[in-house]
Amino acid sequence: MTDHASAERAAVADLLDAVGPEAPTLCEGWATYDLAAHLALRDRVPAAWPGIALRRFAGRTERIQREFTAAHPFTECVSMIRRGAPMWSPMGAPLLAGLTNLAEYVVHHEDIRRAQPDWTARAVPTTLADSLWSQLRVTARPAFRHAQDGVLLLRADTDQSITAKRGPLVVAIEGDPVELLLYAFNRRSVARVDIRGDDAAVARLAIARIGM
Repeated sequence: MTDHASAERAAVADLLDAVGPEAPTLCEGWATYDLAAHLALRDRVPAAWPGIALRRFAGRTERIQREFTAAHPFTECVSMIRRGAPMWSPMGAPLLAGLTNLAEYVVHHEDIRRAQPDWTARAVPTTLADSLWSQLRVTARPAFRHAQDGVLLLRADTDQSITAKRGPLVVAIEGDPVELLLYAFNRRSVARVDIRGDDAAVARLAIARIGM
């Protein structure tokens, strides 16, 4: 079985090496150095974890990341990403690494790729698409919890669907799993999806707070 989380981790490290520390990303206010520091920090600094998951602790995590970035050059951050998380970390434990890392690295891979002016959508293996679809079954409801109307995710060219939010009016979002994942993680401007539904509901979703 392909370890897609590890493959995406390696691809992110390769891309960071290729574009360098000052390339743009889709993460507001972050260049590639900031994103590399975030990923290295996420693997190995438990004090930063609450602010990654919960907004009320974000200020503390931002301070820890500034200190971490000041102490670790870009190339060292990339090397840490490439080595992976230590075994004591949830991001490095064999039974948890796939669950905790796959969506993270796919999204951040695209954060770098799609911030570049010449980006094109990449073809992904069916097995990776299947794994992302499985993760969407878990993450869709929390990602769309603030939507005012119903949200239905449709996997392109299949009959598979995920009810992300129930409601009397339903907005259908159709696309490949990578694109749906990006939309769910609030990369709406670059997610190649087809959105259908009541005009007012579609407009409300366009400005709703979504994401993990």
